[in-house]
Amino acid sequence: MILRMGIDIAVRAPHQASLADERGRVLWSGHRFRTIAEDLDRLWSRLPADAAVEELTVVMEPTRNAWVPLAAWFRRRGVQVVLVSAERSADLRAYYAKHTKSDRLDSVLLARLPMLHPEGLHPERGLGPGDPLRRATKLHSTLVKRRTTSLARLDALLEILGPHWHAALSGDLANKTPLRFLAAGYADPHSVKRLGRSRLVRFFHRHSRGAWGEPEVDAILAAATATLELWDDELGFPELAEDIAVEARLALALTEEIKEVDERIAVLVAQRDPAGIIASVPGVGAVTGAVILGRLGDASRFASLAAVRGFSGLVPSLDSSGLSGKHGGPTKRGDALLREALFMSANQARRYDPTLAAKYHRLMVEAGKHHNSAMCHIATTLLTRVAACWKTQTSYQLRDVDGRLIDKTEAKAIIALHYTVPDHLRRARTTTTPAAGTGRRSKESQRAPSTGPSTTHARRPGAA
Repeated sequence: MILRMGIDIAVRAPHQASLADERGRVLWSGHRFRTIAEDLDRLWSRLPADAAVEELTVVMEPTRNAWVPLAAWFRRRGVQVVLVSAERSADLRAYYAKHTKSDRLDSVLLARLPMLHPEGLHPERGLGPGDPLRRATKLHSTLVKRRTTSLARLDALLEILGPHWHAALSGDLANKTPLRFLAAGYADPHSVKRLGRSRLVRFFHRHSRGAWGEPEVDAILAAATATLELWDDELGFPELAEDIAVEARLALALTEEIKEVDERIAVLVAQRDPAGIIASVPGVGAVTGAVILGRLGDASRFASLAAVRGFSGLVPSLDSSGLSGKHGGPTKRGDALLREALFMSANQARRYDPTLAAKYHRLMVEAGKHHNSAMCHIATTLLTRVAACWKTQTSYQLRDVDGRLIDKTEAKAIIALHYTVPDHLRRARTTTTPAAGTGRRSKESQRAPSTGPSTTHARRPGAA
């Protein structure tokens, strides 16, 4: 007997499970349970006594991270676990019962889904968010974005003091030396004056290991003087300095956390890829390589290379009917962080691999593609090659367009000679249409009164 169990996963409330046979006939439904050993054992006991474990498939939606321990529990018992996207199950539910939505109905639908859409069944073998490399790469991206936001806020606060502070701090707020200076509360020009030149020189020399010295101190003192002349006593310097210190301390703390995550990622990548396959791919660095390994998972689990490309979400959508059809933008159904890493890696890989450079040149010069569109094509090609290398456990090889093996020096010479996109064409194909903002004749609010003339009457082209 072939059985399919559909589980509607809840985060706080009990889950609901339904069991159906190969014909879609529901054997039982609405069984409530929680993710605890006692409830799972009780659920397992409800299976028919003559059912073999190899003939049981569990279908569930990946609701947040609540599905991870459930999937692991069933896999340990030899059950095949299938994850279905929420979008796909919602579409099928709308077809099955358009005006009804309940947990019990969802579990029944998931149990019948293998019969309704067998092509959409892809067994889940990984741990998902339970994979340490997957979590670490996501955490690294989050921390970097938080630090970028903090540094931008810090730069905006320094603008209140005047334009001299940005130049005095060398315009590099990501450097730990200016961050430690600001974190100490020294954005107050009065405090800078009280410290004096000698103590500031010692401060910078200690925290920069000799890289900063008297020239930087003189620039800071000049900036403090300019701020006092600009504001006099109108601005509350101590309060502003404390706000700046908070942002600087946050940036310093985030920098230390990023450093620790980088070290942990390096260890995980060395364990996952001891042969250095991902490092052999041109344009893939330490950060992007870890993201590709962590977010893609085991590439050998995909049935084909086309499935790998579809998983990335970089493939174009298709709308075809009869004799008409058109391709749209990328589906973006995959992992957003994976797409970001592939896009950045592809932009570098085309500078080192002649085959990718030739494709990029053809798309830009002959096909008239925009730079971003061409990069999506290059990214999918690069992902296909990464997956092929991973499946065969072989390193990436640089080849000319005729298939001849070449080294890095020869590859760069070939690209420079044959596949360099003209500068004027690159500028024309990399510009984007700016987003419409609020202006004198363009308003973001639809309720705002128009300031332009009425255009309700049609005119001939060129008419005054």
